[in-house]
Amino acid sequence: IRDRIARVVPGFEDFNARVARPGGFALPHAPRDERRFPTATGKANFTAAPVEFPELPEGRLLLQTLRSHDQYNTTIYGLDDRYRGIRNGRRVVLVHPEDARRLGVADGSYVDLVGEWKDGVERRASGFRVVHYPTARGCAASYYPETNVLVPLDATADTSNTPASKSVVVRLEQSATD
Repeated sequence: IRDRIARVVPGFEDFNARVARPGGFALPHAPRDERRFPTATGKANFTAAPVEFPELPEGRLLLQTLRSHDQYNTTIYGLDDRYRGIRNGRRVVLVHPEDARRLGVADGSYVDLVGEWKDGVERRASGFRVVHYPTARGCAASYYPETNVLVPLDATADTSNTPASKSVVVRLEQSATD
């Protein structure tokens, strides 16, 4: 299959040999490598979409779930995230230091993430280490699939109908793990 891909996809030449090299290799990417963009102007085109930040009840944060560097979808290859400086663990919640102070949670303390949704069902992910991190104020972030339990099945994005994993209202409660 790789040989066939190499015949038709630019940059995949000699793919079978290159894939076996220690350290891997980078695939070509014209915008990154040559600053060439396949647009009418030859430049990058940016648009801004209006974003409405939901009104959150007092003491709540808007949680986004995300992947670590050592992760591909739900396949986890390691416990480090070099993108964010996280080492030796994934049960962390990234919280802006001012929000953490307001909520009374110290850097390094352990909390349970408790999801809130219109159905009134309590969804809990226990034992997450608080990491002070420059997230947007009012927001938090944590890795999935560890936080999938917090996303209700009927919480979906308006247009794509995909799980609303970037917009989960949570409260932080002191964990028994602490």
